[in-house]
Amino acid sequence: MKNLALGIAAVLFTLNMQAQNTNVTETSKTTVTTVKDSDGQKQLVKEQKTTEAQDIKFKDTKGDPLNKEMEVTPTQVTSTTQVTNPDGSTRTVMTDRSSVYNYNGKDYKVNLDASGYTVMGSDMKKPALLRRTSTNSYIYRANNKTSIGYFDTDGNLVLETYDDKSDKVTVEKYTRSK
Repeated sequence: MKNLALGIAAVLFTLNMQAQNTNVTETSKTTVTTVKDSDGQKQLVKEQKTTEAQDIKFKDTKGDPLNKEMEVTPTQVTSTTQVTNPDGSTRTVMTDRSSVYNYNGKDYKVNLDASGYTVMGSDMKKPALLRRTSTNSYIYRANNKTSIGYFDTDGNLVLETYDDKSDKVTVEKYTRSK
């Protein structure tokens, strides 16, 4: 019994020694989109959670041991988006790329949907689809066009399309509007 009590005390002491002081701020934003069509009314729920964590460190001051200034440390930001589809299934998106993109002077709106993203332009009757692949790229499908797409380091959407007739790949870069 004595060994058990000493073991528990040792574990608690060790856990206390490993604790770190951090400032953590969590924010969440929920967006509900309701779509009415011939099949009825459907809701798409998008919940964005952002966590900001910053280690607390004090400047080395020789004076008063109680009143110490905090040292500025880097803040680590983590953002996840959880999408609940009308059928009840849920998926998590680490980086939400929903935004307005510009290509050849025309604006295209990219929005999250149940399986990936939709791309809608002012000249389009039906939205194009962006579907994620296992290689961190996307399949872009619109009317009679199928392309491979990805987001570059600046957050722009890049589509690469193969042309059978010329045996070449054309690259289209949709610039993200800020």
